[in-house]
Amino acid sequence: MQLRGETCIGSATLLSLTALLCLIFMHIGQINTSSVPRGIAMIRVNVSGYGEGLYAALSDPIEGLYTTNASAPLQQRAGLRNYYDWGLYGYCAYVNSSAGTCSNMTAANRFEPYKILTSDMLGNYSSFTDYIITSSTFIDSPYLGNFTNGAYYLLLIGTICAALALLCGILKHPFAFLLSTAFAIIGSAMLLIGATIWTVIIKKTESINGFIVGNASDPSPLGITVSMGNAIYLAWAAFATLLASILPYMISCCTFRG
Repeated sequence: MQLRGETCIGSATLLSLTALLCLIFMHIGQINTSSVPRGIAMIRVNVSGYGEGLYAALSDPIEGLYTTNASAPLQQRAGLRNYYDWGLYGYCAYVNSSAGTCSNMTAANRFEPYKILTSDMLGNYSSFTDYIITSSTFIDSPYLGNFTNGAYYLLLIGTICAALALLCGILKHPFAFLLSTAFAIIGSAMLLIGATIWTVIIKKTESINGFIVGNASDPSPLGITVSMGNAIYLAWAAFATLLASILPYMISCCTFRG
């Protein structure tokens, strides 16, 4: 029985630790352009083909839309980058797979891609973009910003609960296991709601992927593509592992005799 109890406690600790590590990596995404944060994002917006889309829509040469200067300031109409990756605390814009710059980091950063992209364009191109894209969730900055702002706090609470569940479980006391169970339940609920909101937001903004420009006889894609980042999968993995830790914590709470 003692061996089974230790196995139960050990499995709960391992599961909550796994959840916490997933959440830590989720939080560091896009805080800077170094290798690990650069590889983690909630969502990516690829605008490398937007120049071709504009050409198809306007039938005029497109010049000055992009910048090749990776350190050019953001939101100063210095030119679009090819890729924009969003994390929970900000976003980074890249001219290629590794060279880019990041925005200022703020808690509960709002995901407002259209506002960000048009603020990097020259004035005439942002006006053309306003004219072309008239109906899409992608351009609804208040909607996207409000929901992702709220989702941040849910994910943050879930992260704190995962950490508290782990710390309380280490104490190896029935009351501590009761607390771990409670924190795991609350944390799982917060992670579920937060991850769901982000997943729905991404699926709604992916509607821009099918946007078509040009005339009916020769339609072309707009060239803006939204894709889900790997940080979303980390959030879901954290939810699953923290949820799985509830049962062994609960069993330990009821059966442990220290």
